Amino acid sequence: MAVPVLERISERKFSTAGLVVLVAVLVVVASAWGGEYHVYACRTPSGQAAPADGWSGFVAPGSAANDVAKNTCAEGGALVAGLGEETTHAADVDKATWELSIPMTEKAVALRLSRAGYLHGRASEETTYEFWLSAPKQPNIFDECVFTVGCSEKGDIVSPLAPTNELPVPTADLGAHVYMNVSCLAGSMGDQCQSGFGDPNGYAAAVYLYAADLTLEQQAGPSASNLGGELANAPAVSGTSDVTFNATDPGAGVYEAVFTVDGQVVQSTVIDEEGGRCKNVGQTTDGLPAFLYLQPCPASVSADVGFDTTKVSDGSHHLVVSVIDPAGNSAPVLDRQITVDSPGVPGPPNGTNASSPATLEVVWKSSKHRRLTSRFGRQQEVVGRLTAADGQPIAGAQVGLQAIPAYAGAAPVTMPILITAPDGAFALRLPGGLSSRTLRFTYCSHLDETQPAATSTLALIVHAGLALAVAPHVTSVDRTIRFRGRLLAGPVPHEGKQLVLEARSPGGPWLEFDVVRSGVRGRFSATYRFKFPGPADYQFRVLSEPESDYPFAAGASNVVAVRER
Repeated sequence: MAVPVLERISERKFSTAGLVVLVAVLVVVASAWGGEYHVYACRTPSGQAAPADGWSGFVAPGSAANDVAKNTCAEGGALVAGLGEETTHAADVDKATWELSIPMTEKAVALRLSRAGYLHGRASEETTYEFWLSAPKQPNIFDECVFTVGCSEKGDIVSPLAPTNELPVPTADLGAHVYMNVSCLAGSMGDQCQSGFGDPNGYAAAVYLYAADLTLEQQAGPSASNLGGELANAPAVSGTSDVTFNATDPGAGVYEAVFTVDGQVVQSTVIDEEGGRCKNVGQTTDGLPAFLYLQPCPASVSADVGFDTTKVSDGSHHLVVSVIDPAGNSAPVLDRQITVDSPGVPGPPNGTNASSPATLEVVWKSSKHRRLTSRFGRQQEVVGRLTAADGQPIAGAQVGLQAIPAYAGAAPVTMPILITAPDGAFALRLPGGLSSRTLRFTYCSHLDETQPAATSTLALIVHAGLALAVAPHVTSVDRTIRFRGRLLAGPVPHEGKQLVLEARSPGGPWLEFDVVRSGVRGRFSATYRFKFPGPADYQFRVLSEPESDYPFAAGASNVVAVRER
């Protein structure tokens, strides 16, 4: 299946987004569409020095020692074919040539040269100096200068990119080779071209190629395989998500990965610049890319390309990832429907010296530890300090706090926000009637952010609080006393809380004598009849033992004294 080249357009910005991948198809067929690209040699259109890739120079066997095929392009010069003016030159022997060879995988469709040259000679010579350009094989000449027929120079050797130096090569003459030659041409009588003209450049005859702009067409395109990466496989992605694949190209190489969303190109990424070799240097008038090498990009790559999902908006979209070569031939890599749902942009910094990561130190003021056991009703204070990664205080920052009561199924309770002082410190005084709980402090480096930059946790263990009343306080054998009381704090389980009644003689061990269950509001009652005659003194209390659905540690009530007469 032929896949048309993707239009090269400016990247378009869409709203912040992320991706949830739904469906994927990998296609590994190469395009058969023939695309085009430029290759500059010796100079770019702006005059910058360039390599002369594909051009090779040589001097014919038997030529004079001072004949040259010299490359001075790196110094801002030219490809020079010259015959030295210090010696005579044998006709049809002395020759210097530059040859451009087109790769078999490409076809030359246009070539524009910038050249200049000059020739010396004397009147009545039979032999003569000449230079000419030909293609696709010698001697198919499309540009020529012969001294004895009245041509002593062409172009302007002082201004390399002057309009007079421009030479478009006829399309009919384009083929696998282009030649630039200078030589001594035999006449009817003479067999040598003369010397000693005092040329300032040292040449009796010379031709200079200052620049070449070659347009190549590539018939076969790239192919892709081995699709992978987060963009291809993850159920949900956001930010920058990658796609991995292998790709090959039989001609100019593997150039770019192009990301198209709903038919619009939103990102084009050069896969491997090869140290700058595989880079579009631009300066064309037809919108095609331009390079400095005939095969600018690697023939095969193992690609891992990140896609910036903020270039697409929220909602459902059709994503296509393609790989292209320098000529623009493309092959699809990934084709799937995506759903966009990205996190929002962070809000303002949270405090002076806001930092991620940060350090959030929190302890109980009374113990300087993270875990504290307290009797019911006692107030406790938390102290903390917030610092940046470099140890500097974060001032004026909001510190979030959640309390999680210590019973099964308890929901976190969000408490008022704390604000740090100029030294990063903060404090919190807790009321005395709280149950056992975990306190979780959080700091986010930006307001409205949900991912904390620092957290700290404290544990508070509170003994259960109970109140007990007994009546009467004086009794006798066969009389009954009544116990009444309540749990001082909840929540109390729906089925009530189990409580243990204990008694002892003053100074003796506590002994369990009854088990009761409170109501849902924590109230309880019980009775006891004295079976043995006195006189005796007794002490009574009620005990709450730990249970998973009641958020307090073990606790005991006040002690009540009773006298038996």
